[in-house]
Parts: sequence; C-alpha cells; structure tokens
Amino acid sequence: MTDAFPITIYHNPKCGTSRNALAMIEAAGYAPEVVEYVKVGWSRPQLDAILAGMGAAPREIMRTKGTPAEELGLTDPGASDEAILAAMVEHPILVNRPIVVTPKGTKLCRPSEAVLELLDKRPESFTKEDGEVVRH
Repeated sequence: MTDAFPITIYHNPKCGTSRNALAMIEAAGYAPEVVEYVKVGWSRPQLDAILAGMGAAPREIMRTKGTPAEELGLTDPGASDEAILAAMVEHPILVNRPIVVTPKGTKLCRPSEAVLELLDKRPESFTKEDGEVVRH
C-alpha cells in the first residue's frame, strides 16, 4: 500500500456503490483516507473545495433518495446553491456518495467503477457485491 498517491473517499458504509468503490481502491493496492461523512459531517469550506475540484454545482452532488431534500424544498428548481449548501452542512446525508479525491481529480463515483479513472494503478478485474465483474 502506498501514500505517494493520496486518496480520500467520502464514504457511506451503508451504500453498496460506496462499498464497491472503496473495495476497488483497496484492490488496486491503495490505503485511502476513509471519511464517513454522515458521522463526521461537512464544513462549508470542504464542500466548496469538493465542488471546485469537480467543477460542479451543489445540485449535482445532492442526493434526494432517502433524504429530506424534498421536504426541505431543495428539489424545487428555484432552490439556491446557498440553500442547498447550508442544508448539506446541516444534513450530511444530502451529499451523494461516494466522492473520491485523488491527484487525478475529484469525482462523484456513480457507478462505482468511475473510481478507476481517478487511480494511477487499477485492479485487472474486480467483482462487485452483486457479482458483476468489472475489467480494466
């Protein structure tokens, strides 16, 4: 395992996509920093940095399924970026997962094999939890 290529994964262990992305990173020989963001929460500067790294708007990383997004009015097209970001700080579950940061970039890795684009070395093949084999 190496830290010459630092990797951070914003991870939710209850999410199969997140578990698969983490397992692919580890199968490639990396020891990533794993941030269970639902437990530790987000700061506004963290979210700003992630969005800047992705070149994305808050709505692009907002999770609506299984979250209070609709009740908070965040799915309304008129909801501002400021309102969405404030809600993400207050309700960490509103941020979709997994988000992976490496020297190659920052990305919301859905589907999980999108993480492979961010790695310098990749496993030749990987079997996801559902049995799907990913070959690279």
